[in-house]
Amino acid sequence: MNMAEFPWLTTIILFPIAASLLIPVIPDKDGRTVRWYALIVGLMDFALIVYTFCNHYDLSNPNIQLFESYSWVPALDLNWSVGADGLSMPLIILTGFITTLAILASWPVTLKPKLFFFLILAMYGAQIAVFAVQDMLLFFLVWELELIPVYLLLSIWGGKKRLYAATKFILYTAGGSLFILLAGLAMAFYGDTVTFDMQSLAAKDYAINLELLLYAAFLIAYGVKLPIFPLHTWLPDAHGEATAPVHMLLAGILLKMGGYAIIRMNAQMLPDAHAVFAPMLVILGVVNIVYAALTSFAQRNLKRKIAYSSISHMGFVLIGIGSFTDLGLSGAVLQMVSHGLIGASLFFMVGATYDRTHTLMLDEMGGIGKKMKKSFAMWTTCSLASLALPGMSGFVAELMVFVGFATSDAYSLTFRVVVVFLAAVGVILTPIYLLSMLREMLYGPENKELVEHEALIDSEPREVFIIACLLVPIIGIGLYPKILTQVYDATTVQLTARLRNSVPTLAEGASVALGEPMEAPAIGSSR
Repeated sequence: MNMAEFPWLTTIILFPIAASLLIPVIPDKDGRTVRWYALIVGLMDFALIVYTFCNHYDLSNPNIQLFESYSWVPALDLNWSVGADGLSMPLIILTGFITTLAILASWPVTLKPKLFFFLILAMYGAQIAVFAVQDMLLFFLVWELELIPVYLLLSIWGGKKRLYAATKFILYTAGGSLFILLAGLAMAFYGDTVTFDMQSLAAKDYAINLELLLYAAFLIAYGVKLPIFPLHTWLPDAHGEATAPVHMLLAGILLKMGGYAIIRMNAQMLPDAHAVFAPMLVILGVVNIVYAALTSFAQRNLKRKIAYSSISHMGFVLIGIGSFTDLGLSGAVLQMVSHGLIGASLFFMVGATYDRTHTLMLDEMGGIGKKMKKSFAMWTTCSLASLALPGMSGFVAELMVFVGFATSDAYSLTFRVVVVFLAAVGVILTPIYLLSMLREMLYGPENKELVEHEALIDSEPREVFIIACLLVPIIGIGLYPKILTQVYDATTVQLTARLRNSVPTLAEGASVALGEPMEAPAIGSSR
């Protein structure tokens, strides 16, 4: 077998899972050996991801690459099929990067360290599999597999209400997963051939009514994970009880699964239905932005404030997906990667601050910036990235979504003006609640009992290194976004062209007016 035929993606997925199975036999009394073992495994898998991308991924090819397919359960027509294109490759790289840093952030874990790192490594492989699989039944299985480690990480290492948060998480996400299974089976058995291959499913000519039902089912399932209002309520509870490494995985990777799946399955596989649902996605995106920003403004709990901030930022992903423009869709993908980095950095800082102050209530903080100067600098920089300061990745992503949607000819001018105005309100609210958070927490008035506490020490080198690793790509993408956009441009341009062909009014030079339903496209008009 030459290097081109080597199963790169299969190895990337299975290596951390196989490595996790060896953890129980590692001789270790205090958890030091197992944490180094997990970190080495994470670094090796991330290095393999980077090597595969640099040497075996073609930036100009918009189609699935690195494709591997092996018959797994012939009786069920279940195949191990994996591949990567411009939609999945950036998120695979992001997964490797964030998970490796989350392992390093897990250094203080002393409760059942073997089980903790076993779950982190198992989750590592499952997360990459979600972005790589090309078989619908296999997608459902890895989507479910990824839920189990998160549930255990929340229920064992969480806060006082960890069981409530973990149960709510599993009920919401597992309940949503049923819609994936039902819709996937309906697609597989539709027509003359039974198949779970995603490329074959996308090529089928579904009746428009069925396609609309399939789209709605997927939107519910992935709307829970994104999350979309009103399916979002599990997220603040989960973040409110999670530890810092789990925070990083939730904000950095899990939310991106929802956005990725909406693009991959709702938009790419069901383009005719997407033409009908796109205005709803845009409206839901605006609701996410404004509602979550206002709710975050009112939160006094630090974790819940940042959690609602995440919900608000993911609203831009929905607007970009529904924009029908290359720039808007490109901004949506960029926003997913950008928020993955920024969200992970903020939640890591939340965890590091809680370890020192033992409180999450802003009313009980104040003046800690004078004693924690490194933390002060990192908190400020990460918050500026989150409020989309020019020169950082969040600014570029949100600007692309704004301009992409504002210049879309798929909607009436009135609708575009209203959406841009309301989304801008959310953008204005973001610096208000983030800067007020910094003022209360770092500046004052001082909580003298807290400031004078001996445990209130500044950030250690490990913590500075983690934030530095996250800030490098945040600033790098902000200054030179092409370093990321070139990875997926070919795929998003091809997908946008297909989506635009599904909107008959575009070809006629007309627009989709707010409140006026679009004419249902002809069956198979986009294929």
